[in-house]
Amino acid sequence: MNTTRVHDDERLAGVYQSGNEMPEESLRDWTRLIGSFAGHRSPAIVEVGAGTGMFCAAMARWLDPVTVVGVDPSAAMLDSARRVNAHPVVRYVAGTAEALPVGDGRFDLALLSRVIHHLPDRARAAREVARVLRPGGAVVVRTTFRERLDALVYHYWPRLRALDEERFPSEAEVVGAFTAAGLTLRTVTSFARPVTSGLREYHARMVSRPQSKFLRLTDAEFAAGLRRLAADARAEPETGPETGPEAGPAPGLAPGPTRGPVRAPAPVEERYDVVVLTA
Repeated sequence: MNTTRVHDDERLAGVYQSGNEMPEESLRDWTRLIGSFAGHRSPAIVEVGAGTGMFCAAMARWLDPVTVVGVDPSAAMLDSARRVNAHPVVRYVAGTAEALPVGDGRFDLALLSRVIHHLPDRARAAREVARVLRPGGAVVVRTTFRERLDALVYHYWPRLRALDEERFPSEAEVVGAFTAAGLTLRTVTSFARPVTSGLREYHARMVSRPQSKFLRLTDAEFAAGLRRLAADARAEPETGPETGPEAGPAPGLAPGPTRGPVRAPAPVEERYDVVVLTA
């Protein structure tokens, strides 16, 4: 098994953006949900564990912030963020969740997206988030709780579920860490949006092993799961024009037997738990 730490993995940084992108509409919906907890317009925002900056750039586009600071320990991730998700109001800086390189009481909104399970000291990270929030500021934790692991990857790579049950915190553990730091629980909710148009696109994305969880599988385990996914992707209906009594043949093709509409593939959705606490 590859035991490389996520923030040291240059290969992962190179494929993370393309392997974890979502449709524009889905990204916008997620960004507006996150921004709805900021409390007022033009917030100052910090993202802890910003990765390649997908959400930093999205928040800059749709939330009209005065500033967005993306913090990440990975030099490779930050290089990618500055290259593919640059924005005039976004600044990317090196740092860890346990020692944020920003001043006290500077931010109205803090985001931790898909990062809480990577933190070696959640209690200390929670205290740091509480330190940098202004009174009334909010922290949004976007994750999947141990008791609600339901991602599609577990269908094709079932051992990942057991591995993630060991490393992902429960709802009680996440809420407990942040309330112990002096923050007040506001809400716990769940939100899902499509990430690909269907299994073919999902398979094309998974080929690059774009998520850190795949580092915990052997090459043989990963290849076996990818074969299962490829088989289902091949069996998926293809998107195409309707062909029926009222639809003529495609240009250049002779008329053939009529048939019903070609079914479109079902979008692949990902669901995440969302915890919101206020200072």
